[in-house]
Amino acid sequence: MTTSNDTSSNKITKRDLKSVFFRSLTMEYSWNYPKQMSIPFCMMLTPLLKKIYRDDPEGYAAALTRHLEFFNITMYFAPFVGGVVASMEERVAKGEMEPETISSVKAALMGPLSGIGDSLFLGTLRVIAAAVGVGLSLAGNPLGPIAFLAIYNIPAFLTRIIGAQKGYELGVSFLTAAQESGLMNKVIHAAGIVGIMVLGAMTVSMTSVSIPIEFGSGESVQTIQSVLDSIMPGTLALIALVLYYAALAKKANPMLLIVITMIVGILGAFTGVLA
Repeated sequence: MTTSNDTSSNKITKRDLKSVFFRSLTMEYSWNYPKQMSIPFCMMLTPLLKKIYRDDPEGYAAALTRHLEFFNITMYFAPFVGGVVASMEERVAKGEMEPETISSVKAALMGPLSGIGDSLFLGTLRVIAAAVGVGLSLAGNPLGPIAFLAIYNIPAFLTRIIGAQKGYELGVSFLTAAQESGLMNKVIHAAGIVGIMVLGAMTVSMTSVSIPIEFGSGESVQTIQSVLDSIMPGTLALIALVLYYAALAKKANPMLLIVITMIVGILGAFTGVLA
């Protein structure tokens, strides 16, 4: 890849790929149900397409139409796909590749990369960031929100910045090799395991609920909570997690669940059933 900033050339430069990063920040501003990210993805590539097809207006129009097709992906990987597409568009402009190949590659990348992106960013990194941020906030540390934003957004922004350039440099060859070797499935599986572990740790450490009801007499007095803890610590937190998960799976309104939790907590504390 050339590093020249000579805009008289049709070659894609690092400056052009930086524009892909900045334009990717608006990926969800024009999201729509019929074609989802098609409009912002096309807008992200527009400067590159103008440069590639600067002497071919018909080719430029065809490229715009091509990238207004259905497209949806975890937004942090959109610049990577944009880089791959830019390298392919250059070959199409030279007559070395059929235009239909680009649409096929985009469709093939959406599923695997979204699986990795959702598992890594939404299912793992966001959970870890929330665990650190909430933990600091509960301890009274004002850096809690800042820690959450930094832990989540720094890797997300770096993925966008580096992704555009690496996508352009690697093209489709790396993705083909990664898919054939099963690397993508391994990354998705590993990220899912980490996310579940963090979620379990958050559940038991950040859910404060106990049953202080006592039974027995004399020195043998015990509470229901102590019995539950002797069987499995965090039992009530696990039960709460299962109930919330089942409710959310049935499309229950999260705000309604919060209100119900508050009511149950207040009534439980008032009657002495919960503490």
